Amino acid sequence: MFRNKHMLGALLTSALMVGATVAEAKSLRLSHNLPTDNPAHISLEFMAKRVKEITDGKLRIRVFPNAQLGSQRESVELMQNGLLDMARSNASEMEAFDSAYSALTLPYIFTSEPHYYKVLTSDIAEDIYQSSYKKGFIGLAFMVDGSRSFYANKAINTPADLKGMKIRVQPSPSAIKMVELLGGNPTPIAFGELYSALQQGVVDGAENNPQALVDVRHGEVAKIYSKDEHTMIPGVLMISAQSWDALPEDQQKALKTAAREMMDFHRKLYNEQTLEAIETAKTTLGVKFIDVKKEPFIEKVMPMHEEAAKADPKVADLIKRIKAIAD
Repeated sequence: MFRNKHMLGALLTSALMVGATVAEAKSLRLSHNLPTDNPAHISLEFMAKRVKEITDGKLRIRVFPNAQLGSQRESVELMQNGLLDMARSNASEMEAFDSAYSALTLPYIFTSEPHYYKVLTSDIAEDIYQSSYKKGFIGLAFMVDGSRSFYANKAINTPADLKGMKIRVQPSPSAIKMVELLGGNPTPIAFGELYSALQQGVVDGAENNPQALVDVRHGEVAKIYSKDEHTMIPGVLMISAQSWDALPEDQQKALKTAAREMMDFHRKLYNEQTLEAIETAKTTLGVKFIDVKKEPFIEKVMPMHEEAAKADPKVADLIKRIKAIAD
């Protein structure tokens, strides 16, 4: 009996210790709108694993894909209000929440992929992250999302080829202005509706990275991808200011470390999958890829840089710094 009591006591003590450990663990919910086979989701899961490892399980992240917790905009709004811990969106969507992000969406602001990544891992990025603290959130990491080009059922070799074409764009002031300057008719349409819009002729073309041709089968209804590479718009990983402030300093440090490691992991994964997507689009979907001279496109959209700088001193400073570290 005495022995059984000791065994029972030990079991109860062990159970209490496990319960305390579970209670100590902090869990953050992270929302994004992409499928589970997308490189962004894979990379966010990598980060979640690293956070758990670095903090010995005291901080955990649960990733919710496929817009389970709301659209990109809804998720950011929930995060602002402290009702959601973390969200992944992109710089175009974030223009509406903080003007600093608009510097990253300007066409041809980046001269190359290495220049793009140099900016995303610089003090410029850190200043953009912190600029929205008073608006209820801060940035943690940028995620490369390739370069965006035009695709349609005709080649777009020069801006003149866009004249009269209805081009689907994101609901972003920069994207709309860019297509207008290039001579096209910008048409904001939800991404989920774009396949049928291309198929039915509601729009004549779109602009996105090569993954869109394969991941959502746009290559079935748009057979020519004209590589003008007008923008390189990164994804943005953010955390609610309330959730951030509630974390002890060691967990904040662990989260930033894991987020930075995720950036490198994601860049490698994304660039590898881009090459695979291009090959699949060519061989399986019959998409033709065309290299175009960028200079005529650059010339048409340069006024956007000047206008953005004049409109906002904060953006003007970011543009100057981004260009200063070009290759």
